[in-house]
Order: sequence, then C-alpha cells, then structure tokens
Amino acid sequence: MKVSALQYGPDRSNKNRCLADIVSLCAEVPLGTELLVLPELAASIYNIHDKKAAMAQSESTDGPTFQALSPVARQHNTWVVVGFIEREGEDLYNAALVIDPTGTLISTYRKCLLYEIDERWATPGNADYRVFHTETGSFTVGICMDINDPKFIEWVTQAKPRAIAFPTNWVAEGIPVWSYWAWLLRDSTTTLIAADTWGSEGPVTYAGESVILRNSAILAGARSTGNLLISAQI
Repeated sequence: MKVSALQYGPDRSNKNRCLADIVSLCAEVPLGTELLVLPELAASIYNIHDKKAAMAQSESTDGPTFQALSPVARQHNTWVVVGFIEREGEDLYNAALVIDPTGTLISTYRKCLLYEIDERWATPGNADYRVFHTETGSFTVGICMDINDPKFIEWVTQAKPRAIAFPTNWVAEGIPVWSYWAWLLRDSTTTLIAADTWGSEGPVTYAGESVILRNSAILAGARSTGNLLISAQI
C-alpha cells in the first residue's frame, strides 16, 4: 500500500489561493499512491479566536475543499483525506473529508478530542471511527488531538487498520513530534500518516515534521519547515 502526506503552510488567509496551491503541490503525488493525507483545516486559518471567525471560513461537505480535491482523487486514482471547517446549521466541526478514487465523498470524520483552540468554536464529534478499504490495505481517520484520546488508541489497536490518516496542526513543543506519536502507538502495528502544518499564525507555531511512522520507525519524514510531499510503501 503506497501512501503520501502533504505538509503545507503557513499563510492560509485566502482559502481559494490555498486550495490552488494544494492542488498544484498534489501534482507530484507518486504514481500508485492509494492514500493521500492533507493537513487539518488544510486551507483555513487554525488559530481562530471565536465562532464568528470560524463561521466565515466554514463550508458544507460539498463546498470548495471538496470541489478542489475531488478531481485530485480522480486524477491520481487515490483516496484523499483533507481537513476543513464543516458547517451544519449553526454547528461547526473540525472535520476531514474522505474522498475515494472516483472523486466521491464517502465520509466526513469529525474531530472528537478538541484542543483549546478548537474549543473556542467547534462542536466535538461522536467517535464515529470507521475503517476504509483500498485495493491493498485499510485505513481509519483521526485528527490531531484524537491521538491523545485513549478511546481512539484502544479502538485502533483492536480494529487494526493498516494506517491512520492523520491530518494535524500540531503545535511545536520543542521536542521531536514523531517520538511522542510513536510512544502513543507503542502497542499498535498501525502506520501513522501524519500531514502537519508548518510555520506560525500569530503566537502559535506549528511543528511541521510530517511523518509516515510504523513501530517507531520513520518510513518517510519531513523537516520542520516547507511545503513537502512525503511517500512510503507500507
């Protein structure tokens, strides 16, 4: 199963420009990739201060993010997992689209364990964990703080998907992020495909260091800065 992760950032003040950038970067996705993971809120600012500001960046599941990435999924014959702000009525969710190789929206996953920034505007998801099947493997979806949730880790350990599609905006904490993720997944054989943001938004600095990680081994990794595409066979 060939997988890829796109590290992207930092200026996301213009969603349409960001989506165009992301689509352009996805042109380098290797032939045969079955799963492509993009960051949390991939084309939106993450350091949002209130619900009004989040609402201005929100969209429906068939909105601009889906319209931009559905053709990417078709073109590369790959599953795509991409983060966005989902709007359902007056509720907002930190969510991820799951798009299949035909460009069809299969599912929308909503982040369950909210970070303090999310708590300003987002409604938590309901732990609707699922396994999706590619031609040669399987994957589930978790967003950023979800990896700190013992319920998510327990579910992954029992369900045993081949990979976790992991969109994240991991805040830099001065330690290598991959070692912490490896410790959390120490009892699991599932591969983590972490697509992180890099750079800063005001006082918030993101770690970068996107990684494809299995059993504490880095199969592919990115440095802390730069728009980068990483790939590996898992």
